[in-house]
Amino acid sequence: MPYPMEGLPHQVTIYEVGPRDGLQNESSVVPVEVKAEFIHRLADAGHKVIEATSFVHPDWVPQLADAGELLARLHRKPGVRYPVLVPNLRGLDRALELQADEIAIFASATETFAAKNLNRSLESQFDMFEPVVARALDNGLKVRAYVSMCFGDPWEGPTPVKQVVAVGERLLGLGCHELSLGDTIGVGTPGHVTALIDAFRTPERLAVHFHDTYGQALSNTLAALEAGVTTVDASTGGIGGCPYAESATGNLATEDLVWMLQGLGIETGLDLGKLVSTSVWLAELLGRPSPSRVVQALSKG
Repeated sequence: MPYPMEGLPHQVTIYEVGPRDGLQNESSVVPVEVKAEFIHRLADAGHKVIEATSFVHPDWVPQLADAGELLARLHRKPGVRYPVLVPNLRGLDRALELQADEIAIFASATETFAAKNLNRSLESQFDMFEPVVARALDNGLKVRAYVSMCFGDPWEGPTPVKQVVAVGERLLGLGCHELSLGDTIGVGTPGHVTALIDAFRTPERLAVHFHDTYGQALSNTLAALEAGVTTVDASTGGIGGCPYAESATGNLATEDLVWMLQGLGIETGLDLGKLVSTSVWLAELLGRPSPSRVVQALSKG
């Protein structure tokens, strides 16, 4: 039985990142047919947004070198969005060739991570994004922007709120329809989340992307919902991290998020049983149990 809380949204969109952000850190290459089946299972469970893959250079993320073949294999379900991550114009060209209708770009809120992840400075990263966003919009694509290290950076320490807002506002100004604020190393806490979202003043254009390194992902999500955010990134089974930040452990598990939202009476459109079955299936293929507490509890029951 749900027990709603005042001040929360009636519905939340879960932006599923498992096939891309979840699998990119796997040391053993996951066969493309398994990735396609994973995405099909997620759509069957009710997901309306599934980030399918990334057109990064294979040397950067070998796990996603099969992006083109994967998109060609997908049976795209009507009403489901399948965005792809692109790092530059070359990646955008590949996405357009394969008829992607939505892309995401990834930026940094800190100088050091911009250098390590993008080989750019905090300022010069926008020189790379501007033509990508412009061409994507000209071709009718929606563009989402991720911002990494929004709460802390393993090299620089806590990230100033004003610095995150400055980066985010520039990305929104380029024409990105949505900005995903990433707690890449999982150091955020609820008060910090509230302060950052309030500083933007446009929660309807924000999403949140929490890693559960310190066990704060669900509490941080609740704070974001209270601040007006209605889109939350999550990864089925809690798999994933960031290959460029060793302290970035797993994403918020979709099942854990759905369990909390159901308890609050918030609609997601997702079938929790199907999500758990999918995570159990994937865990067997990956050779280790899912870190999701809800998957662990329900799969035993």
